[in-house]
Amino acid sequence: MKRQRAERGGRRAERLAAWWLRLKGWRILAVRARTPVGEVDLVARRGRTLAFIEVKARATDAEAGLALDDYRLRRVARAAEALSARYARPGDTIRIDALFMVPRRWPRHMANVWHG
Repeated sequence: MKRQRAERGGRRAERLAAWWLRLKGWRILAVRARTPVGEVDLVARRGRTLAFIEVKARATDAEAGLALDDYRLRRVARAAEALSARYARPGDTIRIDALFMVPRRWPRHMANVWHG
């Protein structure tokens, strides 16, 4: 039951994150893009920037800050590498971003969180 609640909460956070990004001028290309090596929550484009975005919903700012560790970032990076051929155009800047969702707070978008 706890797992199902977490799954629903994650999907809701991804929907809210996608809408927030749209309001900021991003075009959502994919939601929950899956590959054999992992999954990316959102694939978005704004101009010549292609972002693979990991969405983390947590109860507090402190929990949100701890939610994205090196293991999860490596998994997202591998999935982004597999997906980039599908979404990237010549001359694009490709990056991995994080978007943290905390109740009663504006979403916090951190650009280019992976420097591997």
